[in-house]
Amino acid sequence: MRYVLLVSHGEFAPGLHKALEMLAGERDDLLSISLKNGMGQDEFKVKVKELLSALDPEDELIVFADIIGGSPLTTTADVVAELGMLGRTKMFGGMNLPLVLTTLVEDDGVNEEIIENAKEQIKEFRVSVESDDDEI
Repeated sequence: MRYVLLVSHGEFAPGLHKALEMLAGERDDLLSISLKNGMGQDEFKVKVKELLSALDPEDELIVFADIIGGSPLTTTADVVAELGMLGRTKMFGGMNLPLVLTTLVEDDGVNEEIIENAKEQIKEFRVSVESDDDEI
């Protein structure tokens, strides 16, 4: 089975998880964990290890993190390496809703097209305001 794991600082990963459930329903292949304020890196590492230890040896893992190089992603990478899962894991920094949603519903997982489509979703939303010059 292929799993998608969301990792972040604060409540971003669990919040995104909830938003994804609204759009794609509850899914066994979607996991999330966060480094909470005041939580040490060692405690977070133990929690990640507990979560990933439930996966089977043949399972694949796609990790999305809030920022590349941040403690949640680097700690998760350490755990993935310790568990011998590097060969069947892809990791990405800079997650957003379109990226993760598309990954969940596509059979092929993450590819360059999905990443480009997610980047395209980042645009300024403009609302024009018409003024009525006759009113004072």
